[in-house]
Amino acid sequence: MFDVGFFELLLIGIVALLVVGPERLPKLARSAGMWLGRGRRFISSVKDDIDREIKADELRQILDKQKKNNPLHEIVEDTKSSFEQIRSDTESAVTGKSKSSGSDDKHDG
Repeated sequence: MFDVGFFELLLIGIVALLVVGPERLPKLARSAGMWLGRGRRFISSVKDDIDREIKADELRQILDKQKKNNPLHEIVEDTKSSFEQIRSDTESAVTGKSKSSGSDDKHDG
């Protein structure tokens, strides 16, 4: 992220030692490290959340594309309607035959 080398860090340490003093420098370094760690964790969690949302959005787009390209639902519905038509035709044929055979029995007797 930042291009900070060893000599830049050494210069910052010397200036901090001169400005803050040797007694308070360890406490300042500890506090700076703590805040730096919190900042990194926060940035990392935000980045993870963004990545997760992007992946979820990509997954939604893939699923929508598959729905459009693979009309499995339509095939299932067509099959159901075909079976319903066959069932109704069979029932009407059986019902029609039983009515006609019942009327034939009356004429035979």
